[in-house]
Amino acid sequence: MAMLRGFLILTVYFMVGEAVRVLLALPVSGGVIGMILLTLTLMARGTISDSLAGASRALISVLVLLIMPGVVGVFFVADEFAGQWLAVGVALVIGTLLSVLTTLWLMQRFSGQKGESHE
Repeated sequence: MAMLRGFLILTVYFMVGEAVRVLLALPVSGGVIGMILLTLTLMARGTISDSLAGASRALISVLVLLIMPGVVGVFFVADEFAGQWLAVGVALVIGTLLSVLTTLWLMQRFSGQKGESHE
């Protein structure tokens, strides 16, 4: 029952994100908006419920399956990228680099390791 409650919370935030996206005509996914709203809520509360943590762990274990449809969908619109592969490639490389650097910075900041070397 607890995991079901966690999935319900995630679904509600997704739906609120979709509603915000449609109402404000934002060019961002409703899921992204919902996760930003959820993050802000959790930051304000300062804690996460066991049901939400359990549902999140279950989804993280199948994260590759959640990403796969978007990746496969690119092949169906590949002809729309004709002549723009350099821009797409540069965006992917820069996006990946920024993502890795941001993740490393956050991990270092919140794990308490301030530039310590582990030799």
